[in-house]
Amino acid sequence: MDFSTLLAFAAAFFAFAASPGPDNMTIVARTISYGAASGIAYGAGTVAGILIFLTLAAFGLSIIAAEMGVVMTILRYVGAAYLIWMGVRLWMAEPVVPELQPVFERRGLLAVFATGVALNLGNPKMPLFYVALLPNVVGASLTPGHIAALAVVILAVEVVVIGGHVILAGRARKLLRTPTVVRRVNRTAGGAMVGAGVAVVAAR
Repeated sequence: MDFSTLLAFAAAFFAFAASPGPDNMTIVARTISYGAASGIAYGAGTVAGILIFLTLAAFGLSIIAAEMGVVMTILRYVGAAYLIWMGVRLWMAEPVVPELQPVFERRGLLAVFATGVALNLGNPKMPLFYVALLPNVVGASLTPGHIAALAVVILAVEVVVIGGHVILAGRARKLLRTPTVVRRVNRTAGGAMVGAGVAVVAAR
């Protein structure tokens, strides 16, 4: 696989990863309301799901994944329900200025990470994306070296995309100085998370 092919894949994947959608909305919402660690945890979960699909596609199993309708639907609904539940909790939460907010527990971060994985595994567009993209960009056969190179490209692109969203949301978080402003932001972020969950359920 030559460098120009990797660049083409990187450009196509960047457009896919950076486009507005439930994942990026959730990363921003969680960063603003709970801090960078929470946004990064969710982003890391989405990347894990993406890499799982890359592996499936590389071994020719993406079509099987696309046919696992019941399992994928359950994953999508479970992840979306958890996202909606978190959004409702955030909407109803008492406003706490970020400096006074307790540190997010590791166990909570693992749940956020798992939600990101589940929602990506249950995304009906993900298998189709890899089935359409990989053969056209990198060819039908992939060696372990190709898989590793594509994984590195995906990680590099996601570091830029997720990092950019977390940095921008983190700067916005620093503006939260009063409970009134925090309440408004919590409700905006909570509404965004509920909307993201509904969008995931509505996806076909």
